[in-house]
Order: sequence, then C-alpha cells, then structure tokens
Amino acid sequence: MELELKDKIEKALDNIRPYLEADGGDVKVIGIENDTLLLELLGNCGSCPMSTMTLKAGVEEAITRAVPEIKKVQAINITSPDDPNAKMPFTMN
Repeated sequence: MELELKDKIEKALDNIRPYLEADGGDVKVIGIENDTLLLELLGNCGSCPMSTMTLKAGVEEAITRAVPEIKKVQAINITSPDDPNAKMPFTMN
C-alpha cells in the first residue's frame, strides 16, 4: 500500500475512531484491492448488529470523502443483524 494513501486513510479513520471507541470498538486496515479498502472490525464493532450501518454511514463516508481513490469500504468480518450471537454495545459487559 502506498505510504501517502495509507496516511490519508489512517487520518480519516482517526477522525471517526473516537465514536467507535465510545462503544468499545475500532477498525484495522487490512489492505486495498483495486479501489476497495478492506478493514477488520475490532472489539464491540466485530459483534454488533449495527456494524453494517456504522461501516456504510460512518466509516465508508469518512474514507471516501477524505480519500477519493477509495470508492468502497468492506469489512472482512461484518456481523449480520440477524446473527443470534450479535450483541448491541450496551449489552457487551
């Protein structure tokens, strides 16, 4: 991954990390395939049924606005809202 591109991605993620961390989550950059950023959802984000919405409305929006080279953001471990093991952040403890 090009260093300048990685720096722009990390800077965009740093702008939204406080919101993810407030619910006990975070994201980790895995790599880029074509124009798609691959992320791993960490902490509570990895098991939250709202992770799809967070990914699209929060993470993808922040990344594509700050890094126009990235057209799509995909999580390698997204939780389905109907997953019986999914937990909302306030029920994690």
